[in-house]
Amino acid sequence: MGKIYAIANQKGGVGKTTTAVNLGAALVERGRSVLLIDFDPQASLTLALGFNPDTIEPTIYNALAAAIDEDGQPSLSNIVVHSKSGLDVVPSNIELSQAEMDLISATSREMILREMLDAVRNSYDYVIVDCQPSLGLLTINALSAADEVIIPLQADYLAVKGVDLLLKTIFRVQRKLNHSLQIAGVLLTMADVRTIHARDVIDFTRSSLSGHIPVFETVIRTSVKLKEAPTAGESVLSYASETPAAEQYRMVAEEVERGKSC
Repeated sequence: MGKIYAIANQKGGVGKTTTAVNLGAALVERGRSVLLIDFDPQASLTLALGFNPDTIEPTIYNALAAAIDEDGQPSLSNIVVHSKSGLDVVPSNIELSQAEMDLISATSREMILREMLDAVRNSYDYVIVDCQPSLGLLTINALSAADEVIIPLQADYLAVKGVDLLLKTIFRVQRKLNHSLQIAGVLLTMADVRTIHARDVIDFTRSSLSGHIPVFETVIRTSVKLKEAPTAGESVLSYASETPAAEQYRMVAEEVERGKSC
């Protein structure tokens, strides 16, 4: 049975999409089959892998609306597209912003995505859900569906201070909706380790979470190549395979497969 990961943080710009794309690509490089779910109306993952959110049809919203209406079509398997990075992708666009309203009146509204993923998870080794930067019903659905959650966290003081709210949401989902949900780890991203501030934030995060929340050993450093790769519609592993950024995501994939972020 495939393992489902949610990539979540209510703060934008912390590397959620970058992590979803490049962790997925690193797992594919290791011989795993991976499905990426773009669960963000901003559709950054769809765009980063070379698809135009303004023209692509159908999208995750169409499958979600069908699941809410219980008519079954289209299903997730009907809307998967194949990227040149070797990843299967369920794309998104701005229509997904309507889903928050649609879900309010839905039966078992927090569990819709979980029911959708049950139909496809056996076809993949990993399913990775790229969440929107909020703690609304879409993110709650992703956490309710996931086996584990990865929390990308920018190596910045203000980003660290905001993680408490996300952790409270995760713990609430664990108690009420998804008892098996685990935190795979906090992944420190966008770290300029040349600065004292970034090094202090990394040390503070590890010491403050030690013994409570796992923190990945690997730190994702700031990289121009990570910013350039989406313009080519690729992961950094195919765009700039020999760079430190590519190697760092390979190390994250190794940690994920070991299940030993610490």
